[in-house]
Amino acid sequence: MMDFALSQEQSAIFDMAQACGAEHIAPFARQWEKDGTIPRDLWPKLAELGFGGLYVSEESGGTDLTRLDATLVFEALSMACPSVAAFLSIHNMCARMIDQFGSDEMKSRLLPGAIAMETVFSYCLTEPASGSDAAALKTRAVQSNVGYALTGTKAFISGGGYSDAYVVMARSGAEGPKGISAFVVMDGAKGLSFGGLEDKMGWRSQPTRQVQLDDCAISSADLLGEEGKGFTYAMKGLDGGRLNIAACSLGAAQSALDQTRSYMADRKAFGKSIDQFQALQFRLADMEIALQSARIFLRQAAWKLDTGSPDATRFCAMAKKLVTETGSEVADQCLQLHGGYGYLADYGIEKIVRDLRVHQILEGTNEIMRMIVARDMVSA
Repeated sequence: MMDFALSQEQSAIFDMAQACGAEHIAPFARQWEKDGTIPRDLWPKLAELGFGGLYVSEESGGTDLTRLDATLVFEALSMACPSVAAFLSIHNMCARMIDQFGSDEMKSRLLPGAIAMETVFSYCLTEPASGSDAAALKTRAVQSNVGYALTGTKAFISGGGYSDAYVVMARSGAEGPKGISAFVVMDGAKGLSFGGLEDKMGWRSQPTRQVQLDDCAISSADLLGEEGKGFTYAMKGLDGGRLNIAACSLGAAQSALDQTRSYMADRKAFGKSIDQFQALQFRLADMEIALQSARIFLRQAAWKLDTGSPDATRFCAMAKKLVTETGSEVADQCLQLHGGYGYLADYGIEKIVRDLRVHQILEGTNEIMRMIVARDMVSA
């Protein structure tokens, strides 16, 4: 059976997230960007709607949504601000990892705070010298009498110096992916410090810093899952993360298109509103076609991940590449159709252009997405 319609429940999820973003995020997004931070009191408001544990199991107190349902949340929230929505995605990936692989003790200790978003999580995989080649990471975890001592530097960490807890990938064994383990480091841990605030093109409301670990002592209870399985856990989280970041591009680009349609209906030139010029109508039509195509492809990839399809990873990679590039192209066209006003911060379009650009880089660059697809094609 092939059903492309959202169920009543899925439509309700989307509408709830969209209304939440319109009330609690959109009116303040530009100010938060100027401030370089997201107010802490936002997160409990999102947690009240179940957004702190979107795909944490019900038995652990989570919302237990499918990955398709989760993309609806991120698409809707990104219509208000993709920077805030993407930060929420990172937190949810960490919560899911703890629920899926953490010990019962770790789950009971950390998940209630994560789900209530009283404990905000960040994710530390990337390093200054290992981005796409994540398995080459250098941060080391050396066993001690009470647990582990972590030493190394993590780069481009959303929430660095802001979050309450960090899921850190570190090398506890030999070189290569099988020597990597996952750990949870709480803010305030001895030996944990942060670099200066990064001055970024977009995602400016997210505080981004290097995370530095200098003989950072953690207990053995802070090992997430099994030793040597960290890279496997990280890779399992990436398919869903790629869907989420694609959904963030989709929602923000849709918002840009909606605003552009309104602007064009009001803006007069040569004696009529500019949406009456056929050349510009065709531009609108092209953008609508592009976004609808991207939306269908994204939801198919999410469905494949939910149903355990053997080609799910390939489809998540294809969707991530297509949707993030489509989102950026549409946002750029929307800026063009606003003319000089699109370049001004007041209209909000230039912020969307800046915010979406990084979506082609993180959660695996779009070059890595091509590599995943190509490898799968030639090995099939």
